[in-house]
Amino acid sequence: MVSRFLQDLDAMTASNHAANDRFLLWIDAVGGYWVCLAEEVIVGQPAGGVDVPILGDLSERHAWLRRDGEAYLVEPLRPLRVNSQPVDGVTTLQDRARILLGDRVELRFRRPHPLSATARLEFRSGHRTQPSSDAVLLMAETCVLGPSRQSHVVCRAWPHEVVLYRRGGELFCRTAGSFQIDGRPVKRDGRVWTNSRIEGSGFSLSLEPI
Repeated sequence: MVSRFLQDLDAMTASNHAANDRFLLWIDAVGGYWVCLAEEVIVGQPAGGVDVPILGDLSERHAWLRRDGEAYLVEPLRPLRVNSQPVDGVTTLQDRARILLGDRVELRFRRPHPLSATARLEFRSGHRTQPSSDAVLLMAETCVLGPSRQSHVVCRAWPHEVVLYRRGGELFCRTAGSFQIDGRPVKRDGRVWTNSRIEGSGFSLSLEPI
């Protein structure tokens, strides 16, 4: 049976995605991360107008991923394997699943934090997004940055966690103690935008619109 997504795929365009559904998260001395806020994303070539554009030998629109409550589903639009097994329909992704797009683009799916539905797509091959990033974060309600191995982004030198979270369609940041958002002093938590600079004791990061 053809899925609802595949029925609607030809009608979808890049204009369907709000401008704030994606941003780049630059964490000083750690790396850059492609953040997607939408529940449904398409992975493919940059020319395909997709949510996660990867420079590599894959189709313009290669796979669809959806966050469904606490679960993540993947559906192939072109040849795809999960844990070396061909996939021809909607499949639930388990933590540490290996996703092969085509013959060469390999990702690993991670759900590192037991209390958050946010997931991470790690590049197991030498490919990257365009613009380049170190990994893709499929952000649900919270994204945890910090020294713990369970953080969505591990920042080993940080003294404590920094949490990005969503509330009422807006994005916020919270952490222990005071910090600054765009040069403005904040105590514990504050609103951020997709062009904000966040700095505190022992940590700093920036958001950049895509």
